[in-house]
Amino acid sequence: MSGQDNISVHESQRRLKLALLGFGKMGRTLAQLAPARGFEVRLTLDIDTNAGGQAITQENFSDIDVAMDFTMPDAAVENIRRVAALGVNLVVGTTGWHNRLDEARHIVEQSGVGMVYASNFSIGVQLFYRLARAAAGEFASFTMYEPYLTEAHHRAKKDAPSGTALELKRLVEPVLGARQISVTSVRAGYFPGTHELGFDSEADTLILRHTARGRQGFAEGALFAARWIMNQRGFFNFSDILDRK
Repeated sequence: MSGQDNISVHESQRRLKLALLGFGKMGRTLAQLAPARGFEVRLTLDIDTNAGGQAITQENFSDIDVAMDFTMPDAAVENIRRVAALGVNLVVGTTGWHNRLDEARHIVEQSGVGMVYASNFSIGVQLFYRLARAAAGEFASFTMYEPYLTEAHHRAKKDAPSGTALELKRLVEPVLGARQISVTSVRAGYFPGTHELGFDSEADTLILRHTARGRQGFAEGALFAARWIMNQRGFFNFSDILDRK
């Protein structure tokens, strides 16, 4: 069954109108890819034009189908609040704010809109999460193997560890029982993103690694989420969508 089966033929064919909140590297990648994937970017807002969420108004969002937020951790929840109040659905890929998930869930559910969030919208990363959890299950009984996480990103990335690394840790640690997982972060150069889950023993080492070649994979997943959430109501993690494909 296709992940688009719950969307009418009319909805799946028309060009959905997007607002991009945040126009950094990810925002520009979305803007470049969107037309080829059946979207029209009608509004772009950055830190200068949307300070404090001031540009999220009924007038600016009157014909927007979905707002996509790739901004900063301290702006994400206020953006969610303002967009949801306008009745517009959201895709939120900003990281570093997930300690406020309960607050965001309440906002979305009270507003009656739909929202998809993720630490990482790469479909490959989502499958990596599942492989990592399965691997942890295999190593759970072999305590001579010590688990660890490493991640590397470009020098401009603000949060460390990355949201993806924290999500990996959240998923894997319960499977390993009492063993804690150390996380090492690198911020240098131009890495789009590399994450490794390793299991090291005196005898050998096993490493699972995901390496992004660029931002297109993140953008593809975010646009997939935008079309999916168009006719939905509720608060979803991106992994929920992949489970419903």
